[in-house]
Amino acid sequence: MPFENLREYMDALDAAGMLKRVKTKVSVDLEMAEILRRVMYARGPALLFEDVDNYSMRVLGNAFGSIERMKLALQMEEFEEIGEKITSLARMEMPSSLLGKIRMLPKLSDIADTAPKIVGKGPVNEVYEGEDYASLLSLPALKCWPKDAGRFITFGLVLTKNPETGIRNLGVYRMQILDDKHAIMHWQIHKRGAQHYLMNKEKGKGIEVAVIIGADPATVFSAVAPVPEGLDKYLFAGIVRSKGLRLVKCNSIDLEVPAEAEIVLEGYVDPNDLRLEGPFGDHVGYYSEQEPYPVFNLKGIMRRDDPIYLTTVVGKPVLEDAYIGYVIERAFLPLIRMFHPEVVDFAMPAAGWFQGLAIVSIRKRYPAQAKKVMLGLWGLGQLALTKMIIVVDDDVDVHNMDEVIWAVTARCNPARDILVLDNMPTDTLDPAASSPNIGSKIGIDATSKWKEEGAYYTPELAEVDEQTKALVDRRWSEYFR
Repeated sequence: MPFENLREYMDALDAAGMLKRVKTKVSVDLEMAEILRRVMYARGPALLFEDVDNYSMRVLGNAFGSIERMKLALQMEEFEEIGEKITSLARMEMPSSLLGKIRMLPKLSDIADTAPKIVGKGPVNEVYEGEDYASLLSLPALKCWPKDAGRFITFGLVLTKNPETGIRNLGVYRMQILDDKHAIMHWQIHKRGAQHYLMNKEKGKGIEVAVIIGADPATVFSAVAPVPEGLDKYLFAGIVRSKGLRLVKCNSIDLEVPAEAEIVLEGYVDPNDLRLEGPFGDHVGYYSEQEPYPVFNLKGIMRRDDPIYLTTVVGKPVLEDAYIGYVIERAFLPLIRMFHPEVVDFAMPAAGWFQGLAIVSIRKRYPAQAKKVMLGLWGLGQLALTKMIIVVDDDVDVHNMDEVIWAVTARCNPARDILVLDNMPTDTLDPAASSPNIGSKIGIDATSKWKEEGAYYTPELAEVDEQTKALVDRRWSEYFR
């Protein structure tokens, strides 16, 4: 059964020995972030801080910081299952015959079971603080690095609606707290939340926003995941967890939020109020530059009576976001294969902060196919921001960097097999970009080359013959008596 809320998941972590309770008083000003980073770099457990200096809320961090924790969080062993569900829906066709439609009913029922449902109230309704009482300063938001511009919300799930279609989006964007009622929304231009904001701005309107802090694991994952355009994030969360979310309506804005959430900030983003955000240390490992971003205005806070504040920390990889990124990598492989059937496997190494490097293996059928795959992936959703793509043959394990490096050095002729594209979209936080959001890309064709691709001969791999392999396999134990 899926976890209904963050607390059920936290209890499961505790029962599995994956949670450590910190009873010492800890400050949110640099100290807590440094503890979380050290534990994360050491591959340690999730941490629940039970005594937070100057705050009544408990703080949970590193909740998703291992593959084992992600398997527990999403209640699955193979993350490809998520992508397989999505591709199955995408390929579904309604039959024309009555008998075919009757046979389709069980599948349609499965889809209905994963759709979100609005209910009257839930635990998040236990306390409501209106505009006169609500304060962002009540949140134990962290200051993560010494030169950060201040404290910021690191793991808020920012909910917006497409003003034309009504489709809901969840995204994780940092929010720099300015005072009790204002925070700067770091909406990178490529993100869907920013798109909704700009669509409203063009009409001279602000946009209503809810910020969910502490939801069930599937909803947290869905906020981070780059789902296909047009798919409601709440529906995606329901597909991931095989059960629809229970939602409640906000008090001061026209949005719906998970009934089991810990904290919900209600407000709006004003298109006419831009302020300099940052600098902040980020997931690339550098401080970002100051840039103007719009301001979130708080109207109210819904929360549980004793809320748990979910947080994460950023910095040079590998930290917690690496493991969420790995699930995204595995989950979206079936979708990549749907558009590019020649793809065998796909990896985005954590050390490359995921947007930095992708490695793809293909089953090659024609000359220059590797370049076709590179260009296709750069045109596929958030992969447009990937800086480097390496394409290898299907005899190379994309998760084994020794094999990948061997393929690059043995199968790539740089003058012939490297593709460089300039003035391309890049991650806003890319510290090597030539200008904000603009940079270059490199594609490395590390597949075996054919004569049609300029190879003067086709080298033959030196491989053990089957007879010798079988002989050594049979006698292996004898050699080490």
